[in-house]
Amino acid sequence: MTTLLKRAFDKASKLTAKAQKELAEELLEDLESELKWRTAFEKNEDKLEILAKEALEEFKAGKTKKMGFDDL
Repeated sequence: MTTLLKRAFDKASKLTAKAQKELAEELLEDLESELKWRTAFEKNEDKLEILAKEALEEFKAGKTKKMGFDDL
Protein backbone atom coordinates (compact mmCIF):
# COMPACT_ATOMS: atom_id res chain seq x y z
CA MET A 1 0.00 0.00 0.00
CA THR A 2 1.32 3.43 -0.86
CA THR A 3 1.87 5.99 1.88
CA LEU A 4 -0.71 8.28 0.29
CA LEU A 5 -3.39 5.58 0.32
CA LYS A 6 -2.49 4.72 3.92
CA ARG A 7 -2.89 8.40 4.87
CA ALA A 8 -6.29 8.48 3.19
CA PHE A 9 -7.44 5.37 5.05
CA ASP A 10 -6.08 6.72 8.34
CA LYS A 11 -8.12 9.90 7.87
CA ALA A 12 -11.17 7.94 6.79
CA SER A 13 -10.95 5.83 9.94
CA LYS A 14 -11.69 8.97 11.96
CA LEU A 15 -15.05 9.47 10.23
CA THR A 16 -18.33 8.23 11.63
CA ALA A 17 -19.34 4.67 10.78
CA LYS A 18 -22.00 6.00 8.42
CA ALA A 19 -19.52 8.26 6.62
CA GLN A 20 -17.01 5.39 6.39
CA LYS A 21 -19.68 3.14 4.86
CA GLU A 22 -20.61 5.80 2.29
CA LEU A 23 -16.97 6.43 1.43
CA ALA A 24 -16.28 2.71 1.07
CA GLU A 25 -19.29 2.26 -1.23
CA GLU A 26 -18.15 5.18 -3.42
CA LEU A 27 -14.59 3.89 -3.55
CA LEU A 28 -15.66 0.37 -4.49
CA GLU A 29 -17.96 1.73 -7.18
CA ASP A 30 -15.18 3.91 -8.59
CA LEU A 31 -12.70 1.01 -8.55
CA GLU A 32 -15.15 -1.29 -10.33
CA SER A 33 -15.79 1.34 -12.98
CA GLU A 34 -12.06 1.96 -13.46
CA LEU A 35 -11.39 -1.75 -13.89
CA LYS A 36 -14.18 -2.05 -16.46
CA TRP A 37 -12.75 0.87 -18.48
CA ARG A 38 -9.22 -0.55 -18.34
CA THR A 39 -10.45 -3.95 -19.49
CA ALA A 40 -12.45 -2.39 -22.33
CA PHE A 41 -9.47 -0.35 -23.53
CA GLU A 42 -7.06 -3.27 -23.25
CA LYS A 43 -9.35 -5.50 -25.31
CA ASN A 44 -9.68 -2.85 -28.01
CA GLU A 45 -6.21 -1.33 -27.97
CA ASP A 46 -5.47 -2.25 -31.59
CA LYS A 47 -8.79 -0.82 -32.81
CA LEU A 48 -8.23 2.39 -30.86
CA GLU A 49 -4.76 2.76 -32.35
CA ILE A 50 -6.17 2.42 -35.87
CA LEU A 51 -8.89 4.98 -35.14
CA ALA A 52 -6.35 7.40 -33.67
CA LYS A 53 -4.17 7.13 -36.78
CA GLU A 54 -7.18 7.71 -39.03
CA ALA A 55 -8.20 10.76 -36.99
CA LEU A 56 -4.68 12.19 -37.18
CA GLU A 57 -4.59 11.65 -40.95
CA GLU A 58 -7.94 13.43 -41.34
CA PHE A 59 -6.69 16.30 -39.20
CA LYS A 60 -3.49 16.65 -41.24
CA ALA A 61 -5.54 16.55 -44.46
CA GLY A 62 -7.71 19.42 -43.20
CA LYS A 63 -10.84 17.28 -43.03
CA THR A 64 -11.64 18.22 -39.43
CA LYS A 65 -12.93 21.38 -37.78
CA LYS A 66 -12.64 22.67 -34.26
CA MET A 67 -15.87 22.28 -32.29
CA GLY A 68 -16.97 22.64 -28.72
CA PHE A 69 -19.42 20.45 -26.84
CA ASP A 70 -22.23 22.91 -27.58
CA ASP A 71 -21.59 22.46 -31.32
CA LEU A 72 -22.21 18.72 -31.32
